[in-house]
Amino acid sequence: MTNVLVTGGAGYIGSHACKALARAGYTPVTYDNLITGWQDAVKFGPFERGDLLDRARLDEVFATYQPAAVMHFAALSQVGDAMSQPGTYWSNNVTGSLTLIEAAVAAGCLDFVFSSTCATYGEHDNVVLDENTAQEPLNAYGASKRAIEDILHNFEAAHGLNHVIFRYFNVAGADPDGDVGEFHRPETHLVPLMLDAIDGKRDGLTVFGTNYDTPDGTCIRDYVHVCDLVDAHVLGLNWLEQGKGSRVFNLGTGSGFSVMEVIGHSKAVTNREVPYSIGPRRAGDCTKLVSGSVRAGEELGWTPKRSTLETMIGDAWRWHQNGHYDK
Repeated sequence: MTNVLVTGGAGYIGSHACKALARAGYTPVTYDNLITGWQDAVKFGPFERGDLLDRARLDEVFATYQPAAVMHFAALSQVGDAMSQPGTYWSNNVTGSLTLIEAAVAAGCLDFVFSSTCATYGEHDNVVLDENTAQEPLNAYGASKRAIEDILHNFEAAHGLNHVIFRYFNVAGADPDGDVGEFHRPETHLVPLMLDAIDGKRDGLTVFGTNYDTPDGTCIRDYVHVCDLVDAHVLGLNWLEQGKGSRVFNLGTGSGFSVMEVIGHSKAVTNREVPYSIGPRRAGDCTKLVSGSVRAGEELGWTPKRSTLETMIGDAWRWHQNGHYDK
């Protein structure tokens, strides 16, 4: 079986990617420092603990497993922290990724799938983003991801490093089988926070602003089911294996869902009231941020089959009832 090195494979998206890779016939090798990941989430292949900044450890892992490709998820991703601690983000995300890319090239591993972000685009309010939208990141998180994309382009020109880049907004849902799911400490994402509020594990939600120019007055954001997202990453790996060359793909629904739509569907799925209050707008919040996926559909054959609110919340709720990691 073909080995694929999955950085951040003990995290939310990475663990789902490992399951998708195993199902597709690959052996996912998780490389994770467990700062935000969980060893209990590593269920589908070997685990190697290590940091992206540790070149010697990376060289050791590449030599041991000789992976045919890298799937890179490991990154710090909290926008608030990125605003207050930019140095940490540049060090971990950019220097760490550069170290990983150099190790991959040195090992002759020249297929690279990178999980980027639509945060590289910055503030393009109320338009459907595509791959040609100008990249104008507003914080160190988006800027660090854009810098990694630039590094990949440079290493392609110099060393033939073929890469596929995926950009997307919000990820939700969980593995429908309940093998892995979303489990952050602390939690910052809307759907699990909402489910915690329903269960009384936290105070009710605050809806920040109800006077936006949307049908119900609340902000609209694009959500993609985590299983749809990782399926796209496997398709990206197949794209590289077929020698089709480097490419960038946006992943989204092209329409998005408002905060009140998410709350309403949560009540329908769980049959429980969502406790929430109305607060003022937050500085910097856009009315509508969504991404199209026309290119991914046409060229990769990707269809987001599970990215409906009912399915995303239903899968998350099923995981929420029993799913957790201890270490």
